[in-house]
Parts: sequence; C-alpha cells; structure tokens
Amino acid sequence: MNFNVGDKAVYPAHGVGIIRDVVTEELSGEKATFYVLKILDNGMTIRVPVHNAQQIGMRTIINREQIDKVYEILKNRDVPTDNQTWNRRYRDYMSKIKTGDPIEVAKVLRDLALLKGDKALSFGERKMFDQARNLLVQEIAVARDDDDKQVAIEIDALFQAK
Repeated sequence: MNFNVGDKAVYPAHGVGIIRDVVTEELSGEKATFYVLKILDNGMTIRVPVHNAQQIGMRTIINREQIDKVYEILKNRDVPTDNQTWNRRYRDYMSKIKTGDPIEVAKVLRDLALLKGDKALSFGERKMFDQARNLLVQEIAVARDDDDKQVAIEIDALFQAK
C-alpha cells in the first residue's frame, strides 16, 4: 500500500490524516523513507516508516460499503451485555480502538452506548466512548466529504432511537 503526498490515510487510534510529505533520511548509516502524516483532528504530525506502515495499521479511508457496515453495527442492539470487570473491558476496548479497524471501533462505541443506557459510565469509559465516536465521525465525514457535525448528529440519533 503506497501513499502519495495529498492522500488521506487513517493512523490507528489517532484518526484521519493527510500525507504532507514523503522523506528519506539517513539514520544510523541506513536510509529510511517516511510518510509525514498530519492528523486532521488535532494537527499532530506523525512520521511513519514506509516499510512498516501497513504493519502499524495505517490504511486508506473506508468506502461506502464499509460505512454501511459501521452503521449496521451501531444500529444492532441484539448483543450480549458485557459482564467483564471494568478494567478488563477497558483493556479489551482499547485494544480494539488501537487496531484502527472502523468495524472494531464501531463495536466499542455501540457497546459503550448500550452500557451508558444501563448505568453511568466511569471517567475512563466516557473518554473511550468519546474517542471511538470521534474516530468514526471524522473518518465517515472525510469518506463522504461531509460535515463532521452532520455525521455526529446521525450517529447520536442512532443511539437515541430504541
């Protein structure tokens, strides 16, 4: 998977970024090529070695079919309640978020939204809920060339409907 300057890409757990540059540098006598990725949400710049961008989980933006699958997951209320302890659930969910897979992130968001309907989320769970929501909103908005606010309204509406 090769990216060019100007391409949009997803960096796991950080969201959508744009490739600002592709640079080759010498490190310890070895030449290495990096993508210079600027994250759209917060302006952070990440240098990703080209040779292991895929292993890190860097990928292209989701397509329409994948967006539909994300929405199906978010709408699905017929899932067993997670009865793990809070810290085990937290580790589980964080590992899913760190994959950068929008399907896994959608499952985390849905599960936390369902949990939120039953009881108040802890501080860590609220942060994780917000992170998962923001990652999905941002990527879907970029994929559809839509406004973040509109996508957020759509996703929030899914959790209002029972």
